[in-house]
Amino acid sequence: MPSAPVPLPATVPLPADEARLVRSRLDDLGLPGLIDVHTHFMPKRVLDKVWAYFDVAGPKLGRPWPIAYRGSDEERVARLRALGVERFTSLSYPHRPGMAPFLNEWSAGFADAHPDCLRSATFFPEEGAGDYVRDVIAAGTQVFKVHVQVGEFDPNDPLLDDVWGVLQESGTPVVIHSGDGPVPGQHTGVVGMVELLRRFPELTLVVAHLGMPEYAEFLDLCAVHPRVHLDTTMAFTAFTEAIHPFPPELRGRLGEVGDRVLFGSDFPNIPYSYLEAVDAVIGLDLGREWTRNVLRENAARLFGIVPS
Repeated sequence: MPSAPVPLPATVPLPADEARLVRSRLDDLGLPGLIDVHTHFMPKRVLDKVWAYFDVAGPKLGRPWPIAYRGSDEERVARLRALGVERFTSLSYPHRPGMAPFLNEWSAGFADAHPDCLRSATFFPEEGAGDYVRDVIAAGTQVFKVHVQVGEFDPNDPLLDDVWGVLQESGTPVVIHSGDGPVPGQHTGVVGMVELLRRFPELTLVVAHLGMPEYAEFLDLCAVHPRVHLDTTMAFTAFTEAIHPFPPELRGRLGEVGDRVLFGSDFPNIPYSYLEAVDAVIGLDLGREWTRNVLRENAARLFGIVPS
């Protein structure tokens, strides 16, 4: 008996003139470009597995999740550049021991080939993690990615103590998916971050997705720790508002930490257009200066980027 046909991945309609529309937003704000601190480029066989997981709406997603921007690495880099993205990242993340060094080597090569990509790396709780983190920092790594949900590990695992100590000393930013969205994991949530920052209070963290859905709790963390940042990845879009709406009463608090909110998109793994992600931030109406800071200037200060 023949097997059932495999359904094709769902597609996402994109504006035909999207690049022009995004760049017009940047022009209106007087920005030379935007900086996206949360984009993903990975070895092809790894990314293929990630996309396959999205295509079947795996349990960590909680709902159907079509990928808007497929294609080769070069096609996706060209699209980001066309959209006016001045700098981006190649955030990879391991789900088992022994995987991080391979991902770090690939990411270093990718950054060498694409100078507008911030040199990115990752780590996992395992013996020797502190050593390879030291090595990649010495080699010029500018940002790390940690995914507590996918990695299914406790950020306070003793195997990471050396890593966090190295990162606290170097001040290298860490984009960390530690919130309970889109669905909770065994070790996600603000409690683990509170404990981590009690032990390593000078870490430079960028909490992915504003910590959704614990928005207020992660804003509290920002209030206490001046080196904690938030990225806007997927927040405020219709897709996310349907499951984890951002409380309107918290918008003022976003304004209060406006120098530590960074734009992130999750490109290419988003189920809507990049334009929508940009418009979602602009649509908060928190002022021209706040919007300029979020779309570019905060990340420029954090990573020492000047206009080209």
